[in-house]
Amino acid sequence: MRPVLGFPALAGMAYPQLEAQGVLNVVTGPADVAALPLRDRQAVRVLMTSASRGCSADLIAALPNLGLVVSQGVGLDKIDTTALTARAIRLRSVGEAATDDVADLAMALTQMLCRGLVRADAFARSGAWEQGRFEMGDSLVGMTMGIAGLSGRIGQAIAARARAARMKIAGLNRGSNQGLDATLCNTWADLARASDVLVLALPGSDDLTHVIDADVLAALGSKGRLVNVGRGNLVDTQALITALETGIIAGAALDVLESEPHVPARLAALPNLILSPHIGAQTWGQRARGAAIAEAEVLAYLNKA
Repeated sequence: MRPVLGFPALAGMAYPQLEAQGVLNVVTGPADVAALPLRDRQAVRVLMTSASRGCSADLIAALPNLGLVVSQGVGLDKIDTTALTARAIRLRSVGEAATDDVADLAMALTQMLCRGLVRADAFARSGAWEQGRFEMGDSLVGMTMGIAGLSGRIGQAIAARARAARMKIAGLNRGSNQGLDATLCNTWADLARASDVLVLALPGSDDLTHVIDADVLAALGSKGRLVNVGRGNLVDTQALITALETGIIAGAALDVLESEPHVPARLAALPNLILSPHIGAQTWGQRARGAAIAEAEVLAYLNKA
């Protein structure tokens, strides 16, 4: 009987030590676990899952001796943390493996917005360059980047990159943000008003749904820009569409949508919007780092058992 149960490894992830020791049993997906013989399920001490496959209460119930769940990604949306806590099962997410890549994307999207890089590419390809120079862009130097989620790993990584670009930093007036060398604002509207670029690096908890609404967008202003590398539900999509169509804000860049993977037609048609298909953590480097962290956690747990 094997003590580690997992699903097929994500592209770029490998577990050579677990495989060499013969402790890993791979099944197609969560639905296949209940069909395993009871003896096999009783032997499982560790479950290796991912943000997309999750860990439901039913899956937890099917593994009576489960002690550790390792999630090979950032999102915990599909993991029933309440059920895990009730059974005193430890959860280990390898989200830190994605920190630098998500922060890099946030800064790349910021530069793309402020320098008009998507339009610049089309301008050069179309032959328009032969007729004249491209439009002037905006320098990041001296701008203020407001970061929602400033004290988190990703928020701090974004702030470090923004400071390297000689930007100033603003955040919400929270205890966790004290002492982080940032201007602190009492409300979301105040943070938007203080920001030239407002970056969202927050989880999509229910209490934060549509926290970026029409009033916050109005406070961001006609020269302000919004970047979302957090979760799609943070932003009221209809309010954002209106703000972009009418010039309430200058532009936005979204790696996440509340309707993803569906992109509303009005959103897709906006020339002052940049979209990327939820690729913040989608790099070969992140996968390799995440797999190494996950494997080390599993081996450490088994060695203590």
